[in-house]
Amino acid sequence: MSEATAAGHTPEAAAGRGPALTTALACLGVFASYVPVGGVSVALPTVQRELHASTSDLQWISDAFVLAMAALILTFGLIGDKYGRKKAYVGGMALFTAGSSVSLTAHGAPQLWLGQALSGAGAAALLTSTLALVSHAYPDFRGRARAIAAWATCLGLGIALGPLVSGVILDHAGWRWIFLPPLCVAAAGLLTAVFLLEDSRAPHPRRLDVPGQTTAVLGIAALVYGVIEGGSSGWGTGEAIGAFVVAALSLTAFVMVERRSQSPMLSMSLFSSRAYTGAGVAIALSMFALVGLVFLLSLFFGQVQGLTALQIGWRFLVPFGLMVAAGPFVGRLMGRVAPGLLLVLGLAVTAGGTFALLTLTPGSGFVAAAAPLAAVGLGFAFVMTPVTAIAVGSVPHHLAGMAGTGNNTLRQAGGALGPAVLGAVLTSRETGALPGRLAGSGLSAQDRAHVRQQVALHGNRAAAHLGLPPAPTARALHAFGLAFTDGLHVCLTLCGSALLAAGGLVVFTVGVRRPHGPARLHAVEPVPAPAAQAENAEKAARPAP
Repeated sequence: MSEATAAGHTPEAAAGRGPALTTALACLGVFASYVPVGGVSVALPTVQRELHASTSDLQWISDAFVLAMAALILTFGLIGDKYGRKKAYVGGMALFTAGSSVSLTAHGAPQLWLGQALSGAGAAALLTSTLALVSHAYPDFRGRARAIAAWATCLGLGIALGPLVSGVILDHAGWRWIFLPPLCVAAAGLLTAVFLLEDSRAPHPRRLDVPGQTTAVLGIAALVYGVIEGGSSGWGTGEAIGAFVVAALSLTAFVMVERRSQSPMLSMSLFSSRAYTGAGVAIALSMFALVGLVFLLSLFFGQVQGLTALQIGWRFLVPFGLMVAAGPFVGRLMGRVAPGLLLVLGLAVTAGGTFALLTLTPGSGFVAAAAPLAAVGLGFAFVMTPVTAIAVGSVPHHLAGMAGTGNNTLRQAGGALGPAVLGAVLTSRETGALPGRLAGSGLSAQDRAHVRQQVALHGNRAAAHLGLPPAPTARALHAFGLAFTDGLHVCLTLCGSALLAAGGLVVFTVGVRRPHGPARLHAVEPVPAPAAQAENAEKAARPAP
């Protein structure tokens, strides 16, 4: 295949069956990437019981996947642009297959962390390559918007089906088998892509940016590590403070390196576009809330309400099923309604559903949770497609791949911080509320002292080590449930506030009106290129959505 064809510049390539097949494989890739997000979450209560894991251990099970994804997205985006998106896609499927295999055979938390990290690395390659492949296959905005809508719908489908499939498996087999379906999907995608996927690469490929990648990985990893360890061991500990110092220095160095680099993997000039910056911060805050919400509710449904994994999966099918069902409708609206308006409405509805979850109590049934969860899913359907379209449509077409990569990095960084920050807040608030809840539980002073001793020894796992007679144990577990719910309500308030803040930012940076006439894209300085290439890049600019 010639360079011109690989870059996707021929009109015949865009008109043939290539774009449809590319979109189908891209959807399969992003589906595989997001199955573990919900699928592993419903298994957390089971994993905690069987591996005797702490809340910090559970946070790392969730964050090992998302952290690896966030830290490596920029690198795989650059590799795809330079060496070909097909190679990045195939490599991502191979890593995802390997990670699922490691998790499938895990016999302890560290091995599970490793498997999740490998899968997350594969998901990073898949997210960047799939969005770049789709954006490249459809140079016109309307076609690209429809393809991105399908891409976002399959992302939601992966999140929606993950909990349900895992719930069915956990009702009939051990928790390790939840990693078999994603392994099979990844293996099938790998084989199909090797023989059928058409390759493409950026017209002006960049060099590998080792300093930028190193500082990005250190910064993101240190930030998440500091949040998790600070929440479990104390914010004043040397480990937590040291991690935050490393994070601040590394992220500052990343910005400085990228500003001076002749071939940056994430050009800082992209952020001169208010729309791009607003969309990036909005998706980071949105994923912080969504992934954190899944993490929190999985523990609440499993630990406090004692639901099975399948029952938890059915509950999560409400929001994620609606997200998938509404995806095509949102895609059709993209050509008629301002993307900024759709995004603001989606964030507002999602925030409303999140605040409505504050009515949950340990005894709440399915009906009490269904309506708020439905609002969360419906609202988020109006977030995913518009925010991605705004990000890749607010810059010149030749920078769409880099723009999508940067947006995905912020998306996953927010998702990684969700369980980390909210898990720390949950643990702190639950521990602080427990003495008061125990005081009102009817337990004797001796039994309350025993429970506090077990909490000091085992932390969040103390409920499994009480060693009390049945009646006092029931009262103590009820107190645990109320204290957990207190912590959950604080975290839900934080999630809803983050979503409202994101909506306000979008109004200011993106706006809620469609531009009148053929408005030009925000002028973003292109990556350094010869004069002739810069002139061609200007001609390739597309109108903003």
